[in-house]
Amino acid sequence: MENTSTEYRRMPLIGDEAPSFVANTTQGEINFPADYKGKWVILFSHPADFTPVCTTEFMTFGSMMEEFKAINTELVGLSVDSIYSHIAWLRKIQELEWNGKKHVEVKFPLIEDIRMEVANKYGMIQPNSSNTQAVRAVFIIDPKGIIRTILYYPISTGRNFDEIKRIILALQKADKDNIATPADWRPGDDVIVPTAGSCGTAKERVENQTEDQYCLDWFMCFRREKKGQKKTK
Repeated sequence: MENTSTEYRRMPLIGDEAPSFVANTTQGEINFPADYKGKWVILFSHPADFTPVCTTEFMTFGSMMEEFKAINTELVGLSVDSIYSHIAWLRKIQELEWNGKKHVEVKFPLIEDIRMEVANKYGMIQPNSSNTQAVRAVFIIDPKGIIRTILYYPISTGRNFDEIKRIILALQKADKDNIATPADWRPGDDVIVPTAGSCGTAKERVENQTEDQYCLDWFMCFRREKKGQKKTK
């Protein structure tokens, strides 16, 4: 009997182990994510070399590389262009000036993925957008190699790099202190403590609020990160 089944590739999801691969890059061969054990990683794709939006993004990522290193985070880029195209484009970027950024040297790896093997593993090729270019995908991967955040931008829209950094800081804070972060959280803002697991704990929290912890209701309690702040209503 003829086999008419179709093989579908499942896109990785938050909480999955990051799909592994070995690839050639502008910084030599990498074994991903094994080479980055113990570090946070931003794995991101861009549609093509020598395109204007991508150029502004690489100038921004390149200029922020030390900021990310300071929070134990490495950058890894990808497009379906050749290594020679990558090298030529990154050399050209060093000659450009935009938005206060100039002479930017991109020192993080840029993956050569002509066969789209890595891009397909991570769902970066989306046919309704393009069969020949990757969308602007961002995968934030933790030190254990687990995918913690996935962002997809259309080809026409440049990414918000402050938000990408904010997400990593929020994840690191949540992991360290067993808390959650509210909308628009920035480092130093109040954080959300885990919801009470029993009626007794909920009642105690609401009735015995402290200088450091306050509740808007039994299910919504905050911890102050800055001493002496007024209670948020």
